Amino acid sequence: MSDPRRAVTILGSTGSIGRNTVELIEARPDLYRTEALVANCNAALLADQARRLRPHLAVVADEAALPQLRELLAGTGIRTAAGSAAVVDAAQLPADWVMSAIVGAAGLAPTLAALRRGCVVGLANKECLVCAGDLMMAEVAAHGATLLPVDSEHSAIFQVFEDDQRAAIDKIVLTASGGPFRQKTLEEMAAMTPAQAVAHPNWSMGAKISVDSASMMNKGLELIEAHHLFAMGEDKIDILVHPQSVIHSMVAYADGSVLAQLGSPDMRTPIAYALGWPRRIASPAPKLDLAAIATLTFEAPDPVRFPALRLARAALQSGGAAPTVLNAANEEAVAAFLAGRIGFLDIARTVEKTLETMPAARLGCIDDVLAQDGLARVRARTLIDTLA
Repeated sequence: MSDPRRAVTILGSTGSIGRNTVELIEARPDLYRTEALVANCNAALLADQARRLRPHLAVVADEAALPQLRELLAGTGIRTAAGSAAVVDAAQLPADWVMSAIVGAAGLAPTLAALRRGCVVGLANKECLVCAGDLMMAEVAAHGATLLPVDSEHSAIFQVFEDDQRAAIDKIVLTASGGPFRQKTLEEMAAMTPAQAVAHPNWSMGAKISVDSASMMNKGLELIEAHHLFAMGEDKIDILVHPQSVIHSMVAYADGSVLAQLGSPDMRTPIAYALGWPRRIASPAPKLDLAAIATLTFEAPDPVRFPALRLARAALQSGGAAPTVLNAANEEAVAAFLAGRIGFLDIARTVEKTLETMPAARLGCIDDVLAQDGLARVRARTLIDTLA
């Protein structure tokens, strides 16, 4: 008799999204079993997760972490592997549902491998659609896969987006907390440290995503992602700063109705929605108490202090490899900022200069994406060296 539980693979199980996904799966052994767990280099946490969830396979992308993983899982019967090819192999195992939570362009190949099996993929990796949106959505259609957004903003839109009423949709509105520097001047932002940038006022996230929130590049990436997920033109996607992070996004319709999804700022809610889809499952996220919150406020984002939004819109309008270049340059610049090599405002400057100096290119296949990603990284690193 076959196991009726949904088989799950988590790509990026030791990151913030992955840890929350593990928590939800562990709470419902009657609904889920684990096929594979994949991490970058945190062998200790991966081994702990594997002992609790008992997957068939545990993989570390960093081959140097494999000996420790093998030692920690000795005698469990859980297979271990390492390297980028092993990560893709894990995505190809027969799981019904795959969480794509590997940060950055590194998540592209395994996510594509999962989509090509025609399974359900929970997408928590913005960069996949930013780097290769047209190609990714073509693979979804070709293989009959289901792509469920896990970002709180896109999950919110997905929940109130009436696809059969597409012609009546005026626009979609992505909300943004504004990050930790929402009220800082440019002079103050120039002096901000990595520790200050990752101290998000509402959300608990990884370092890279937190810095993207501080620069509002995360919202620029989400704009590009929303364009691909919902087939909406750039001119029909607005961004609105909402510091309380209660309304996660909205869809405005021609009759004047605006449908919004609300919830506490806790990633376990959108993860649970994607994990349970098309049904809903319980989540330990705190329940929303609007009376206690009392006030919800909104403001337009400042394009001068947050140029990343302008750069993202321009990249989407340019098309081709421009979004790929945008993402690669941003990843390199954020890494340099976190390492203390450049200042906070240098992140957007590096991205803009990289876009200006990279020739326009078309993307015909995934190899083209990877080639443009690599070229953009080299160019961004050269620019960073002049700033450091």
